[in-house]
Amino acid sequence: MKIVFGEYKIRSFHPTDKEAILKYANNINVSKNLRDSFPYPYTGEDADAWLKLACSQKSEMNFAIANKHELIGGIGLMPQTDVYRYSAEIGYWLAEQFWGRNIASSAVIAMTKYAFNSFNFIRLFANVFEFNPASARVLEKAGYKFEGSMRKAVYKNCRFWDQLMYSILKEETI
Repeated sequence: MKIVFGEYKIRSFHPTDKEAILKYANNINVSKNLRDSFPYPYTGEDADAWLKLACSQKSEMNFAIANKHELIGGIGLMPQTDVYRYSAEIGYWLAEQFWGRNIASSAVIAMTKYAFNSFNFIRLFANVFEFNPASARVLEKAGYKFEGSMRKAVYKNCRFWDQLMYSILKEETI
């Protein structure tokens, strides 16, 4: 899969992405804004495990964000189950060197269109830690609406934080 947006693209992961993943994912400023399953330090073993999983998916749901040279981040969908089966969570990360350039918002817009056009989803949602207003802004710029917060739902960096909830419905997209 490949979606081009400006100078960047969303594409399938490749085993050759390991070097770039290690270069950009091994950053405390990236990992502190993500779930604990995204480790810091980010080791070669972590990259190998992730690439093995991402490259072996039957139905691709996790993708690289890349420029013309290399991977610079990741974006993916987590389909829900049971009564939530028409919803998916969207998640993303971007190398710190590329923050503030509208890349993440553009990637979320592109992935949102892909999700609604390729799957049977009617709702996408994202959860943001309260201490990460930049990620909330990414979602707002992509058309996601703030739904509310779950008070002290997150334990990260040795304290409790609120989790901010954003979503977009299929009928709200262009």
